[in-house]
Amino acid sequence: MIGIADIRAAGERIAGHIVRTPTVESPGLSALLGVPVTAKLELLQRTGSFKARGATARLLALSEGERAAGVVAVSGGNHGIALAVMAAALEVKATVVMPRTAPARSVELVEATGATLRLTDGMDEAFALTGRLRDEGLTLVHPFDDAVLVAGQGTVGLELAEDAGELTDVLVSVGGGGLISGVAAALHALRPGVRVWGVETEGAEAMSRALAAGGPLPVELSSVVTTLSAPSVSRLTYDHVSALVTEVLVVPDAEAVRGSLELAEHAKVWAEPAAGCLLPAARRVRERVGDGARLGLVVCGGNTTVADLMGWAERFGPR
Repeated sequence: MIGIADIRAAGERIAGHIVRTPTVESPGLSALLGVPVTAKLELLQRTGSFKARGATARLLALSEGERAAGVVAVSGGNHGIALAVMAAALEVKATVVMPRTAPARSVELVEATGATLRLTDGMDEAFALTGRLRDEGLTLVHPFDDAVLVAGQGTVGLELAEDAGELTDVLVSVGGGGLISGVAAALHALRPGVRVWGVETEGAEAMSRALAAGGPLPVELSSVVTTLSAPSVSRLTYDHVSALVTEVLVVPDAEAVRGSLELAEHAKVWAEPAAGCLLPAARRVRERVGDGARLGLVVCGGNTTVADLMGWAERFGPR
């Protein structure tokens, strides 16, 4: 299990490379949900999501031989962007493998860094190709099955614990589980009374199904929220979530998209549906906890275009 010492060490290592993002009380979201809400604005992070933290932690831990060979990552969007940008900054050659369903903006951002981009027909194929490239000598920077990377993501929780006021419940989006594992480990150490809730979208339910089955297993992917679409979680992230997280809630794609629109309207932030899914889940947590709830939302990323979000809004309806 990752401990607070690991997370603090990661924080010291990456401090000169990433942004300490704002942790702010949100009057708009507090009025919307009827209880105090604090937002950790990780969408203001370098590369537009929390992923820069873990990618930087892993890149700085490479041996000279690994740096020389180059790195490879598989991603639905944000992990690939983060690795490509931070590898370029640290002068490490990177290859990023993405499914063709990845957001067009994500593909453009990766290509702009000079990284090698490989596109596949789906996420399962992307993971398979990444495995072959690793076998050929590239160093894998896994999006969530890596203790050093997860400790880097845990710095989100470290900052939240240090910067937020009173909290009873914190909600974190779940793809492969790297972010929530790190955040839960940090809060368990520093705010032991705070409950941590995971949020997935329907069709991207790798963690909730793993918890129901008693361990990681492959899942079919159909969510439009590709940045949460992991084909399975890892034993590392499963162990942390099963031990430290109260529950993983699942919301429909339509509610995640509406949540992004509500974040824009009420919190004045432009967030992707991977963060928008927190709002419908927060309503459920607020109902279960009651008026004494003090909610924290980790707004994980903002890498979505106006065209993407408006297209989803038209498809699912704004209300």
